[in-house]
Order: sequence, then structure tokens, then C-alpha cells
Amino acid sequence: MIYPDYHLHTEFSSDCTTPIRDLITSARAKGLTEICITDHHDEDFPKDTGSPHEFQLDFERYFPALSALQEELSPKFTLRIGIEQGLMPSTCEKMSGFSGKYPCLDFIICSTHVVDGFDPYYPDYFEKWGEKNGYRKYFEDILHIVTHFTDYNVYGHLDYILRYGPTKADHFNVHDYMELFEAIFRSIIENGKGIELNTGSLYRGMDFAHPHPELLKLYKEMGGEIITFGSDAHDTVHVGHAFSEGAELLLSLGYKYYCTFDKMQPAFHSL
Repeated sequence: MIYPDYHLHTEFSSDCTTPIRDLITSARAKGLTEICITDHHDEDFPKDTGSPHEFQLDFERYFPALSALQEELSPKFTLRIGIEQGLMPSTCEKMSGFSGKYPCLDFIICSTHVVDGFDPYYPDYFEKWGEKNGYRKYFEDILHIVTHFTDYNVYGHLDYILRYGPTKADHFNVHDYMELFEAIFRSIIENGKGIELNTGSLYRGMDFAHPHPELLKLYKEMGGEIITFGSDAHDTVHVGHAFSEGAELLLSLGYKYYCTFDKMQPAFHSL
């Protein structure tokens, strides 16, 4: 079975140069009949993180371009219009109500990329906080965000920070942060939101998708149902990467459905 990819980046993201039409061509060649473009926007992204990117999305170009493509491709191919909204505790209030300004939006991923002005992609973050405490601060920010922000559909790559830790996940133990994860999932579920199975870590040197299988298990046991597939691809090669293996993992953990979105509303499909 072929699953829709709901985490994809194109030339509209400041960290990506892949033309959107090339991405769509790749998806269709791989047999996908539906994708969602989710280009980056991180409001107030700090300028001194070391990143050469600003992660500011040009809404006036982005939404009209995707809307035109959506109409052009329909009905043979479904293109959903999304965004990956990078949040910090300081921007929760500012970005609330964003979806209401853009009625063409189908889907919003909420993600954490910056903690206390530091981007964990760069070593400075862990030099300041250390590995274990650096992970904790990241998860504490997520907890703050999910309890103060609801204008999204799924939380993206919940343990993204593990990609960049000094030992990645070698010393990561879910139980060291269990009280945080339980509170995070409780808020996500109570607010009618979901998470994604993000396979981007699998082609970035890790041996599991985001989030860790123990977290996927916990989310399901707590009553979580909304979950999407996302490759986090910034190129044409990794569209739909390892989705079949991801589906097998979800089935083994008791999941029965995955979700797609239309105008911010979920639709459930059998795995």
C-alpha cells in the first residue's frame, strides 16, 4: 500500500532548493496519489543561531502558487496545502489564529526547532546545556507549546533533537522524561490533535523514525489516534521514504488508521 506524504519541503523553504513541480513528479512516479507540501515558517527565528536560513515563508507567493497547482492537478492527483510552523513559547500567542487568515490551508505541522535562542542542529546548544539536560529542555518547550497553542493538526518529529545530540539516541531513555511525554500526549489528545510518524531520521543516520517506538506505543496506549506519515524530504529522492516499514510498525503497536487532512479536518484511513 502507498501512503500519502504529509511532510515535504520545496523551493519555498529557505533550506530547500527543490522545485515544487519536481517534487510532485517524483511523488507521482513513486505511485503516490496525494501529498501535502509543508514548507517552513518559524516566526521570530533568531538571527544568531548560526543558521544561514531565516525560515520565513513568503505567504503572498506560497499560497497562490500552491492553490493554482492544486486546481491544475485535480482530480487525478491530490495536492494539500500545508505549512510546518516552527513554534517557541514566545511565539504561541502571536501565531494563534494563523489558520483563520488563510482559508486555503489544509494542514499545519507544529514543530520545535529552537530552544532558548539556540538551534540544536549546532553544537553550541549541547555545549551550553549538556546532552541529557538539553533533551529535557527541548521536551519542556514542547509541553509549554502544546498547553498554550492549538492552531495546528499534528506535532512534528517530537524527538527531533535526538538527530543532533552528541551521541544521538545512544544514551536516550524514554523513561528519563516519562512525566513530560505523558503530559505532552495528554494535552495533544485532549485538544483533538495528533502526531506524525516522521521517517526523515532513517536517512539521517538513525535506526528509528520519529518519534521513538516507545513514544509511539505510549501515545497509542493513552488513546492517541491521529497520526500522519511524513518523510521530511527536502529532495525528490526521499519522498515517501520507508512508509511501508512505518506502517508495519504502527500495526504492530495496535494502530489501525492513519490520517489525511482537508481544510484542517482529519480523515481516517485503514493502514
